[in-house]
Amino acid sequence: MSLVCAISNEVPEHPCVSPVSNQVFERRLIEKYIAENGTDPMNGQPLSEEQLVDIKVSHPIRPKAPSATSIPAILKSLQDEWDAVMLHSFTLRQQLQTTRQELSHALYQHDAACRVIARLTKEVTAAREALATLKPQAGLVAPQAVPASQPAAAGAGGEPMDISEQVGMTPEIIQKLQDKATILTTERKKRGKTVPVDLVMAEDLSKYRQVASHAGLHSASVPGILALDLCPSDTNKVLTGGADKNVVVFDKNEEQIVATLKGHTKKVTSVIYHPSQSVVFSASPDTTIRVWSVTGGNCVQVVRAHEAGVTGLSLHATGDYLLSSSEDQYWAFSDIQTGRVLTKVTDESAGCALTCAQFHPDGLIFGTGTADSQIKIWDLKERTNVANFPGHSGPVTSIAFSENGYYLATGAQDCSLKLWDLRKLKNFKTITLDNNYEVKSLVFDQSGTYLAVGGSDIRVYICKQWSEVLNFTDHSGLVTGVAFGENAQFLSSAGMDRSLKFYSL
Repeated sequence: MSLVCAISNEVPEHPCVSPVSNQVFERRLIEKYIAENGTDPMNGQPLSEEQLVDIKVSHPIRPKAPSATSIPAILKSLQDEWDAVMLHSFTLRQQLQTTRQELSHALYQHDAACRVIARLTKEVTAAREALATLKPQAGLVAPQAVPASQPAAAGAGGEPMDISEQVGMTPEIIQKLQDKATILTTERKKRGKTVPVDLVMAEDLSKYRQVASHAGLHSASVPGILALDLCPSDTNKVLTGGADKNVVVFDKNEEQIVATLKGHTKKVTSVIYHPSQSVVFSASPDTTIRVWSVTGGNCVQVVRAHEAGVTGLSLHATGDYLLSSSEDQYWAFSDIQTGRVLTKVTDESAGCALTCAQFHPDGLIFGTGTADSQIKIWDLKERTNVANFPGHSGPVTSIAFSENGYYLATGAQDCSLKLWDLRKLKNFKTITLDNNYEVKSLVFDQSGTYLAVGGSDIRVYICKQWSEVLNFTDHSGLVTGVAFGENAQFLSSAGMDRSLKFYSL
């Protein structure tokens, strides 16, 4: 038996019964009637919605309308439904086309906005660089004029002394260098052959493993860390130079970036951390050497010593002067406070680009490597070439003096590492590396006990025996920098895979 609504005389979708008249109603209809009249429509007695009782029935099947019981009527109904579907589909297609047009317009606006932002960012970067260049002291004006006049003076007179007199290598400066060298030599003799008590022994060093790796210091769009240095007075402060033109100061203990220094217009290939001041130095193929304040995060001095890319950088033991080498075939000695170039010299007989430079621990002599495989030793006070070490067969890529000042380690693009005795001026050891091995970085630890080599992999040798105690292949790219922590408590490395790694027990 089917239920029929007393009001509509149709089968109700949601049937309910009135306890007042015992009649069945469609709930929505009786609720409207009660809302208007408040009584039962059958007997007029008071009735409320709360009194209605729902009837639980299976979903009713509504009888078809009389007009849909014949075949023509059914066909007509289907045709009407088809027409309605087609009209709805047409409306949807129109809405889709409109939405596509709006999306295309929005994407065009977004692309235009991105181009404007990129242009403005470039302008801001250029403005900041210009500001950083103008900010330093008035002493910056002098170096800009130096490169133009120096080569002419050197070529005409042929005497380096003319150059130094022109740009200010004074007797006071020479005396300052001599005094510092005397102090350092005296300290070294006091130490003798004793090694620091806290120095890590070779047995422990051989157990070193990678303990940390940081890949987010430099941009991923131009990957590669090209230079690495640690602060000599606090080796937890790490300095890196990248292919992204930035210099980054990193705190090893806090594992966070302290400063990102921007200003170079080309990749940064050399970096140095000042041992006693919150100052760092960087050099680049953009021909400039920049002096940065770590605390201020800005460039405080620009040294314009060369006319071509700067290939090497070394800080004098006084902490006041920089040695630089360049593809323009000159080495330069500059004052970091004023940015003035004190002297600038080339070996006119060689006529070859310099590839690296490094001060001897005493600071009175230094070495340079050349693109034609020569290592040249120079006397800083006399500005003369005092010794040459031939033997490599490719461009010299790195040189390093040992702490005791007796040995010089050199690497070149000939898959070999050579060790030279500076007292006898001869090669006493050649370590042949694997085929196609590229030497990119050489560094002795602060005690002169260990020598680290970075390139195709990382190797550490113990001095005097010159035996290998460590070999790491953790980098996925070429290793461009290695450095020892204090007393060799850890080893750090950086490479073209954009990562900075630390190794220890």
